[in-house]
Amino acid sequence: MRKFNRYAICLATSALLVFTALVSLAQAAERGAAKATIGAASVSIDYGRPSLQGRDPLKMLQPGQVWRIGADAPTTIESNVDLDFGGTRVAKGKHILLAKLVEPGKWTLVVSGKSAFQYEPGARIAEVPIELSAGTDSVELVTIQVSNKDGKGVMEIAWGKMRLTASFAVAK
Repeated sequence: MRKFNRYAICLATSALLVFTALVSLAQAAERGAAKATIGAASVSIDYGRPSLQGRDPLKMLQPGQVWRIGADAPTTIESNVDLDFGGTRVAKGKHILLAKLVEPGKWTLVVSGKSAFQYEPGARIAEVPIELSAGTDSVELVTIQVSNKDGKGVMEIAWGKMRLTASFAVAK
């Protein structure tokens, strides 16, 4: 009888683990990565790539809300040297990136110590303006690019026809 109980518990636990893994895989968004060298900095961004599915990203947030810039796990930026976001030094390492809709048409990029679901103003490490523009083509999956332009880092986030662009530098 004991052997049967142990077998039943082991089988039930295994079935639960397999079911949980399958549900997780079915819901997970594709992951994306962007990398660039800016001066002495190796910068990489890791993010989830949700599908637009006919939604309008500009109508999904209310002023004051933060967007996690992607899906599933938080969008992160990692650098091997300190970076400068609008005059604020951000220590080397890995940090969470969020976008904040300040008011219609006005966005900021937030470097944070907490994800969008746990975000509070005290978690903000740095905040810089983001330029909003409209692309000519619609992008179905969130796409982030980071590049070196004249020694500064430029990050572009594209989703639908929305383009959000922010810049940063290597800290001196």
